[in-house]
Amino acid sequence: MNIRDKKVVVTGGAGFIGSHLADVLLNAGNHVTVIDNFSSGSRTNLAHLAENPLVTVIEGDVRDRSLLADALRGVDVVYHLAVQCLRLSFKNPELVHDVNATGTLSVCMESVANSVRRFIYVSSSEVYGSAVSAPMPEEHPLEPTTVYGASKAAGELYALSCFRTYGLQSMVVRPFNTYGPRSHFEGASGEVIPKFVLRMLNDVPPVIFGDGEQTRDFTYVTDTARGIYAASACDELVGQAVNIARGEEVSINRLAALVAQALAKESLRPRHMDARPADVLRHFADTAKARDLAGFSAEIDIQHGVSLYCDWFRSQGYDLKALLAQDAVINWQ
Repeated sequence: MNIRDKKVVVTGGAGFIGSHLADVLLNAGNHVTVIDNFSSGSRTNLAHLAENPLVTVIEGDVRDRSLLADALRGVDVVYHLAVQCLRLSFKNPELVHDVNATGTLSVCMESVANSVRRFIYVSSSEVYGSAVSAPMPEEHPLEPTTVYGASKAAGELYALSCFRTYGLQSMVVRPFNTYGPRSHFEGASGEVIPKFVLRMLNDVPPVIFGDGEQTRDFTYVTDTARGIYAASACDELVGQAVNIARGEEVSINRLAALVAQALAKESLRPRHMDARPADVLRHFADTAKARDLAGFSAEIDIQHGVSLYCDWFRSQGYDLKALLAQDAVINWQ
């Protein structure tokens, strides 16, 4: 399917990945409607699109069926990214389930009712749990360790069941550990790279939970957004799941060293704390399917990506001390 000059909806489009995906879609000439309740997404992420006549922003919740019925009328493609985050699932699992699972079913059913031509469910590598084999293909067992991961897996099943039952052209995209500009560094939504950068720029040692040998497959956000778009246009991926990742395994210890190097803060040695509950020990994506079917390969390696992100972060003129003082959720980094 050629996804150019179409009417598309991006739920969670004011979020980190969603706003970058909106950029990619707009560059292809699409009319983009963003649906976001701004619980974690930010209007700042969309500020550069404020004057773009191809952008419509709707403030609302994906559990609101009447809002969805209106917003999806006449839409060609839906990208569903609206989500409540992993760390919130430790404290409020019911909300995370309600938004991530029930909310996904609501978007699926309204897509069916409005004859949406293609539905892309943006899932998460957290559905896999820790790797039992690596690199991890799409057929890897789904053994999520958290309610967040389980809720994302439920959303996958809803999306693909709507393909089998109602003929909705749905697919599942599984990004791995995305980082880059606009990523969250605050509170429960904060991610490890932004938190490392914020702490080191304040001359405070980064915090690593556990021994730091746990690994992730970090993927720069522009690559993730390109990958989602490439997958969504691939007819062969309808009814299937596909990994979107760099395909590079990086330990948290190595990550801390790379951030320190990029910021010239090598003297700041990480502080280790007890491992977090249900933490994934290993993620390393098999990216062959995305490459072979959608023609997608990530371009930015971890060292270059960390350097790019650090440069961007420093260019924002943040009040670093104030941000560090506000970041009270250090134990859920």
